[in-house]
Amino acid sequence: MVKLNKIYTKTGDDGTTGLASGGRRRKDDLRVEAYGTIDEANSAIGVARLYTTGLPELDAMLMSIQNDLFDLGADLATPDTGAPPAYEPLRIVETQVARIERDIDRLNSDLDPLKSFILPGGSPAAAHLHLARTTARRAERLMVTLARRDGEIVGEQAMKYINRLSDFLFVAARHANDRGRADVLWVPGKNR
Repeated sequence: MVKLNKIYTKTGDDGTTGLASGGRRRKDDLRVEAYGTIDEANSAIGVARLYTTGLPELDAMLMSIQNDLFDLGADLATPDTGAPPAYEPLRIVETQVARIERDIDRLNSDLDPLKSFILPGGSPAAAHLHLARTTARRAERLMVTLARRDGEIVGEQAMKYINRLSDFLFVAARHANDRGRADVLWVPGKNR
């Protein structure tokens, strides 16, 4: 269990931060950018949840995802070096990916079919979920770039999870927009 007694340590004053595995990286390191962006997505979901209290099923799904995102951050903050670790690191697992897929299917089953692309907006919950979705996509791009770097490994389940997350957030935003009936549709060339 994590125990934080002191919030500031001054160890980051030199522009580095500690990884969960004990090593240090620069604060602008791509791995730190990736898990920092996961934290941003998690925060955006937290704001969206201020508006989902009337949608208890969706709110419970979002709460589970917020917990998963801490797991994903821990996964990314514990680089896989290929060597056997001294402890069992926290990694995203297949059951977490399967759960988010079930949640996507559940929410999507009640939605009106799409007839156009959707503009981010509608209800406050939907607008914030769309913001979380775009932040999750940015995190995914960073994770893909990280995985392409020599010596950097990003787990397969972590990649699957972040890819499913933006899909979930899209469907969740539609669900929050009166199951898609209050979606704001893109009208191509409307303002020409």
